[in-house]
Amino acid sequence: MDPLAQASMVEALDRMWARFLPQMLERVAILESASAALANGNLNVEQRGAANSAAHKLAGVLGTFGLTKGTVLAREAEILYSGEQETDPESAQRLGSIAAQLRVLVEQRR
Repeated sequence: MDPLAQASMVEALDRMWARFLPQMLERVAILESASAALANGNLNVEQRGAANSAAHKLAGVLGTFGLTKGTVLAREAEILYSGEQETDPESAQRLGSIAAQLRVLVEQRR
């Protein structure tokens, strides 16, 4: 790809990032809220479903913007939130860590 076309593609991706950043931050906030509720022992079914959905959507989009690590992390969260049974304390801690790492990745991409 010639340098001009590559620069144009980077600019287009940056514009798309800016457009969808509020949604991505909202999805990260859902994961943060769910992990906090889980740590406190009061994650309800609706929160679990919302966290699973947010993680799924983040996993699908972050790689497009060069955040492959974010895709891997979000996919892990999606798997952990997909179970219907109670999440063990170790998983709860991991989900909090994933949410924090996703927050950093998304905010650093700005």
